[in-house]
Parts: sequence; structure tokens; C-alpha cells
Amino acid sequence: MSGLLPVLLAGLGGGALALALREVVWASPQLARSVESWLSALLLAGRLGRDPTTAERRGLGLAAAACLAVAALLVFGLRPPALLAVLGPAAAERLLGRRRRRYREAVAAGVPALARALADALAAGGSLRRALIDAAPTLDGPCGAELRRVRVDLELGRSPAAALRAFAGRIGSQPVAALVAAAISQQRTGGDLATLLRRQADAEVGRRKAEAAARSATSQARLSGMIVAGMPIAVALLVELVSPGFAAGIAADPIAVVLTLVAAALQLVGYLAIQRLGRPPL
Repeated sequence: MSGLLPVLLAGLGGGALALALREVVWASPQLARSVESWLSALLLAGRLGRDPTTAERRGLGLAAAACLAVAALLVFGLRPPALLAVLGPAAAERLLGRRRRRYREAVAAGVPALARALADALAAGGSLRRALIDAAPTLDGPCGAELRRVRVDLELGRSPAAALRAFAGRIGSQPVAALVAAAISQQRTGGDLATLLRRQADAEVGRRKAEAAARSATSQARLSGMIVAGMPIAVALLVELVSPGFAAGIAADPIAVVLTLVAAALQLVGYLAIQRLGRPPL
């Protein structure tokens, strides 16, 4: 019981600190608006693919640095927080990049539905401009959001080719680029664009099935990479729990700190390499 009491007190102290920080944030309207703006930028990056402004990126970097510093302070003591806080902006950028990539993947996954919606609108006798405008309300999710952006561009006077090129430039995905290239080329040269779009939708469905099979084949390797990368952290926390002061002892020895940082960097490089090799291209 005597060994469990410090853990319970630490948990209660952490909860009280979180509540106190929340009260401090919401007691200051300006700080509350800043935090809300940072969180909104992070959410919109994943839902609508919106790139945060420079001020929002700085705010997210500061927030990530503060979180890393507090975590290091609670686990390791007073010395490492400043070192880990330097990684805050990089962690925020990686989080934003991850959400942006997921958004692009969601748009690419909706390309077959987009192609079929455009094919149906074209088969009804409309032009490409009319098809893009009519199909926008019929789609949901990130792909629907992008098509509504295309519709806004068309309503502002841009040509269908320019609006579609802007769409492909925002996403940077191979299926989207192929769809845009087919639509623009058929608009210039003529032909049955509706049939071409339906064929492209079927081909994209087949490609995605092959991609899912590839992901399944490499899932074990990616899971092994995650386990190997996470084991040292889990073991260090367990040793610190069993023998308090272990992490502080490492932090007090400069050689141990250097070796730990080198090991952490190698673990991170190995984890990223495994994830990269097991990730099919967009």
C-alpha cells in the first residue's frame, strides 16, 4: 500500500493540474480564443485540408513544446524539459502533416464516387461545368468539400480546366491528377467523357483493392516496427515506477544523456523507415 500511495497522489496531482490549467485558459478570453484558434486549425487541417496560417503554426508549436516540457518535468525532473520542449514545433508540424495526409487519402478514396457522379451528370446532357456544379451537393466528406471548392471557383468565373487544375494542385494525389487530366483532355478533344469516367472509376476501385491487399501484407512489419519503437519507452516508464529516481539518475550523467538521445534518434529513424516502406503511394 505504501508503494501505491505515491502513484495515487501523483495521479490526483496531475488531474488537479489539468483542471487548474483549464481554468486559467478559460479565465483569460484572449488566451481562450488563441487556444480555440489553434485547435480549430488542427481540426480543419484534417477535415477540410486547410493549411494553418503562420500564427496558428507558431501557436501549435508553442502548445506542443509546453506539453512536452510538462511531460518531461513530471517524468524526468528539472533538466530535460527544455531539451524536449525544442521538439515542440517539429511535433506540431508532424501532427499537421499527418492530418493533411489523411485528408488527401480521404479525397483519393472518394475519386470513384466523384467520377461516377460526374459521369451521371454528363450523361444527362450537361457540360463539364454544369456537371461539376450539379455533382457538388451529391457528395459528402473531404471529396465533397473539394468539389464544392471547385464549384465556388466556377461561380467566380474560372474555367473548368483552371478549377480542376487547382483541385489537383491542392491534393497532389495520383487518382485526382488522373481524373483531372482525363476531364481536361476530353473537354479539349471531344469524346464520350461519361464512359471514360466510369471506366476510370472501375479502374480506381481495382487499384484500391490491390492497395488494401498490399497494406494487409505489410501490416505485420509495420506493427512490429511500432512495438520495437515503443518497447524502450514502456520499459523505461516501468523501471521508473518500480525504482523511482532511475530516469533522474540517467539525466544527471551527461554520457548517459548523449547515449539515450542517440538511441532515441536511431529508434525514430528505424520506425519512420519501416512506416515509409510499408505505406503505398497516394
